[in-house]
Amino acid sequence: MSDQLWSKSATELAGLVRSKVVSATEVVEAHLQRIEDVNPELNAIAVVLADDARQSARIADEKTRTEPDQLGRLHGVPITLKVNIDLVGSATSDAVPAFKDFYPPMNTPLVDRLLGEGAIVVGRTNMSDMGMRMTTDSTLHGLTRNPWHPGRTAGGSSGGEGAALASGMSALGVGNDLVGSLRNPAHCCGISTLKPTPGRIPWADSILPPDGPLSFQMMLVHGPMARQVADVRLGMEIMSGAHPRDPYSVDVPLYRADSNQPFKVAVMAAPPGAPTDPEVSSVVRKAGEAVAAAGYEVDEIDAPEYLETRQIWLDFLMTEVNVLQDLITEPMGPAGRQFLSDFVDLAAPLDLPGYIDLFVRRRRMSRVWNDFFQEYPVIIAPTWLDVAFEHDWDLKSVADTVDNCGPIVPANVLGLPAAVTFGGLAKGMPVGVQCIAAAFHDDQAMQVAEVIEAAVGATRPVSPFINAG
Repeated sequence: MSDQLWSKSATELAGLVRSKVVSATEVVEAHLQRIEDVNPELNAIAVVLADDARQSARIADEKTRTEPDQLGRLHGVPITLKVNIDLVGSATSDAVPAFKDFYPPMNTPLVDRLLGEGAIVVGRTNMSDMGMRMTTDSTLHGLTRNPWHPGRTAGGSSGGEGAALASGMSALGVGNDLVGSLRNPAHCCGISTLKPTPGRIPWADSILPPDGPLSFQMMLVHGPMARQVADVRLGMEIMSGAHPRDPYSVDVPLYRADSNQPFKVAVMAAPPGAPTDPEVSSVVRKAGEAVAAAGYEVDEIDAPEYLETRQIWLDFLMTEVNVLQDLITEPMGPAGRQFLSDFVDLAAPLDLPGYIDLFVRRRRMSRVWNDFFQEYPVIIAPTWLDVAFEHDWDLKSVADTVDNCGPIVPANVLGLPAAVTFGGLAKGMPVGVQCIAAAFHDDQAMQVAEVIEAAVGATRPVSPFINAG
């Protein structure tokens, strides 16, 4: 069985280890072999932690023998972490040479929680320089390729996680999301994720400066990534909860009393403002049909004031990035600097009165969306307007890139949870269907994603590069 262990979900693997069908050592070795087999083609895992993983597996196997009643929910399960997440003994590099020797003094809280449940870290995954592109191409670690096609992006900035999970190198991963960096790779690589409500998973990394600008404080979140929604749920259950190192983290139950009950769902298959590829729209509509077949009431209707919501996000990020551009770009390579420079040229930054008014606009828009959620608790939408683009397409036109990635924006600027799961293929590439819910209704976003997954079929690892040609 060991040669097939890399194809199984995190939940399946934990059950197999717990029941002693296989050992943690067998599970880890199967994944390390899979990394050896496919990572040279993909460059998804930037740092392989083979020795540490083997040692952790031996310790896990001893605990299985001596303390079988004390095993965590991820006991013996191989996971991967993006290279901007603190793990003691491994550099928090942000994928740039300037930080390649930055070794954190402590784990970020979510890492302690995962390790406390028995997870075993087998590697650190690649990202774009400082997380500032919609693709994954690192000055320190190089280009990550999409397992579905070598000429296509794996998404960014958590593209290494997306490619590693999609190809079976890891059972569960952790990335982060400021501008769709969890959801972009999920869409491009055909996996599942949840951008949680801010505050659910504590943010407390030590890379300097440890406290970012207001846009980062309000929008940037860590989140789980996996091939199946059930594993995303498990990751959320483990990582969520207040921690003293993050003053804005909260203890809010992940599930509500009426969880799993059907409700009305809105489908926005072709968001306004820019054309959606017809094949992508078709996948989104079919997802809505699957949800309707499961007993939900479904209407095709646009989210309220969608374009104004996008503009608020653009004004917010544009103003702060413009001020911080020199600081952010100093450690970055030429491609990342070009992308960020072109991004801030899209519009002028707000002056102080405009910046103050921005939060008045944001508050009003939050009320408008919250009213909409009273009738439609979840909005089904594309993640991107098209499938994964060719490498470096984002450098040719940042404006087109922002349009293409527009559907990810509302969840960031309004602090909403948004799940993404594989909805089907368009042009031979995966399409991620996004499920957006009201703040702290993360369970409803996952609930609808799980209905879509049940109709389409759970994602299994793909072998590079199945659609090349």
